[in-house]
Amino acid sequence: MKQAKVLVLRAAGVNCDLETQVAFELAGAAGERIHINRLIENPSLLDGFDILVFPGGFSYGDDVAAGKVLANQVVHHLTEPLHRFVEQGKLILGICNGFQVLIKTGLLPDLDGKAQPSLTDMPATLTDNDSGKYEDRWVYLQPGTNRCVFLDPTRRLYVPVAHGEGKILTQDPQTLERIINNGHVAFRYVDEHGKPGPFPVNPNGSTDDIAALTDSTGRVMGMMPHPERFVRWTQHPRWTRLTAQQKEGMPDGMTIFTNAVGYVESNL
Repeated sequence: MKQAKVLVLRAAGVNCDLETQVAFELAGAAGERIHINRLIENPSLLDGFDILVFPGGFSYGDDVAAGKVLANQVVHHLTEPLHRFVEQGKLILGICNGFQVLIKTGLLPDLDGKAQPSLTDMPATLTDNDSGKYEDRWVYLQPGTNRCVFLDPTRRLYVPVAHGEGKILTQDPQTLERIINNGHVAFRYVDEHGKPGPFPVNPNGSTDDIAALTDSTGRVMGMMPHPERFVRWTQHPRWTRLTAQQKEGMPDGMTIFTNAVGYVESNL
C-alpha cells in the first residue's frame, strides 16, 4: 500500500508545523517540514508529495493582514506548481493561518473550479473576530458537505480554536449563496447538540457560522480550528473525566488526518 507523503510548509512566524507533521505521522503518513524559500528555489519538490499543508501560526507576524504576505509569495512564485498539484488529484490543507493563506491566494473557495491561485480572485476573506480580541477556546464543528475528503460527514467534532482573525465574510449575499448551495462549507460552528448559536458557540461571528471551506474538488480544505491539537485523548480539556465509552475510537482531530491519508492510500 502506498504511504502518503506530506509536505508541511514553514515560514517565519509559523509555529504549528511540528504538531501538524506529528499528527499526519500518527495517521500513517511520512511527513517533512520544508521552508517556503526552499520550495520557491525548487518548486519540483512538490512532485514528491501527495499532501501540502499550510499550518497555523502567525506567518510573517501577520503584518498587512493575516496570511497575506505568505499568500503573496505563493501567488507570485508557486502559482503553476500549485495548480498542477491540485490537477494531479493531490490534497491541500490549511489550518488557521494556513486557511487565511488559502483564502487570500484565491484557492478557496474556488467557486469557478479553476484552482488557480490569484490575488484578485477573492470572493471571501477572513477578518477580525467580533469580540475584537484573540479567541482561545474549544468549539463543536458540524460537517456541511459530503464531498470533502478530509471529513466524515456523519461526525461532529470538538476541537480548539486560537485566532484573532477568523470571521469569514463574503463579497455579497449572492457569493454566500453560491458557497452554500455548491457545497463549499466544510464545517460550521455549532453547540454540543449540533445547533448554531451566538458567541461563544460561534467564536468569531463568522458569516453563516462557517468554520471551514472546501474547493470545487473537495480535495482542498481550509479550517480555522486546530485539529492537530487534539490527536491524543490527554489533550481533551476534560480528559480525566471521559469514560471509556467516550474514548472509543480516535480523538476528533485525528479524523482530519486519517481521512486525508486514507484518501491518498486509496486513490493516488
